Amino acid sequence: MPRPTPTGVERFLDDDELIVSKTDVQGRITYANSVFLRIAGYTEREVLGAPHSIVRHPDMPRCVFKLLWDTIQDGREIFAYVKNLAKNGDHYWVFAHVTPSFDASGKIVGYHSNRRAPERTALAKIEPVYEALLRVEAQSGNHREAIERSTAVLVKQLESLGLAYEEFVFTL
Repeated sequence: MPRPTPTGVERFLDDDELIVSKTDVQGRITYANSVFLRIAGYTEREVLGAPHSIVRHPDMPRCVFKLLWDTIQDGREIFAYVKNLAKNGDHYWVFAHVTPSFDASGKIVGYHSNRRAPERTALAKIEPVYEALLRVEAQSGNHREAIERSTAVLVKQLESLGLAYEEFVFTL
């Protein structure tokens, strides 16, 4: 499925709504609730088995997704602000809580994500951070170098604040 062109139009979650999805360990969607389907504009048939990156917006720095994946693959939860892309090119912001799912023996068997409407004041603070990271990524020669450089910038910024990313997002 081709990635839609961003329209610049924002969609909004109601304050009491939660987007819920589950994936297998490769990030393929195994469950999506009705709020996810409505806000992203997909049918259940279109998303089941699709990579969760189907909603990845090009305005999201790759280093943030690397941080997210590294964290959950390590068996830890993460909270993150994420700008997603709907099927028609509209976007929607979420405050995501992503956790690994374990089997009885403690092996990771998938991932579970709950997303809610973010505070607008937090978005006003995170958007400039993400824009700066995207500029660093755009200046890099290849995908791997882009992630390494933007990760270094993010780490340096967080170290200057004395915070881990998970702590940083709760200060916004």
